[in-house]
Amino acid sequence: MTLSTSAEGAPTDRRAGSVGTGRAHAKAVLIGEHAVVYGAPALAVPVPQLTVTATARVTDGPGGVSFTMTGSPSRPMVTQASDGLRRLIAEFMATTGADDSPHLEVTVDGAVPHGRGLGSSAACARAVVHALADLYDREVTENETFDLVQTAENMAHGRSSGVDARTVGAAGPLLFHKGEAQELSIGCYGLLVIADSGVVGRTKDAVELLREGFARHAGAQERFVDRAARLTEEARYALADGRPEELGARLTDYHDLLRAAGLSTNGIDALVEAALTAGGLGAKITGGGLGGCVLALTRAERAGDVIQELYAAGAVQTWVVPLRGPDEYAR
Repeated sequence: MTLSTSAEGAPTDRRAGSVGTGRAHAKAVLIGEHAVVYGAPALAVPVPQLTVTATARVTDGPGGVSFTMTGSPSRPMVTQASDGLRRLIAEFMATTGADDSPHLEVTVDGAVPHGRGLGSSAACARAVVHALADLYDREVTENETFDLVQTAENMAHGRSSGVDARTVGAAGPLLFHKGEAQELSIGCYGLLVIADSGVVGRTKDAVELLREGFARHAGAQERFVDRAARLTEEARYALADGRPEELGARLTDYHDLLRAAGLSTNGIDALVEAALTAGGLGAKITGGGLGGCVLALTRAERAGDVIQELYAAGAVQTWVVPLRGPDEYAR
């Protein structure tokens, strides 16, 4: 990392009253949940309309960190998040040489609902990293930011695949495979409708449920991962080649795979069926499972019908994300 220095050559640190700001956004997994931690690929998209802003302020008083989290209607993870963010802050101070003696007040204000598979904790962590970098006038590379976010993510979720940590800062859709991320080629255009079921997902429970199923049935892990990898690769090429109907079909197939593994719920299944009935090209659960959100692919002219049916089936809120490349996200 690059340290800002004073004229005398010592690192420049901040004193009482100094403020730094950082931002990040939500993400959604298009396809590849769960299998990605077993080495299969996953496709993910940024959700730029759901943002998180963090501010870090130096105040008078003994060293330490205090947190305030606002914005999202549901913040039951404040203690858990604070533990991960404290570790992140300690790592930031250690690797950058920033002065950790002043007291820090960290405020995280976000619109990303917690526990819905939209990357809330990773977005908070990324925003805090950049708030600290702004406060202490440090430059952090994308890989350094990723490592710091993963510090918090691994405390919050156990072993984290890294998909969230990468995508909450991405400019466009990503292919994620074995720890490496690259931009996706986008050849077909449509709308992704994300519908919140109103039920907090249970990622850790879903991970354990899947692991237990693998342990009970010989070859189950290999069959699941192989099927997931095939569907994800087919979806990737359909996305690149401009075949939205095939892309949608692969999304629905992936939902069926997760449902067969016990990772869906009756409420989630009802939302998937509603999106398909209304003319959606495909739909699936997105994120860890056992609650959370549904993601549906639709043509623009059918989006209104899809959204209406999703609300009728129990969705509590929806967001519409255009499926497009990184250059268009930046517009």
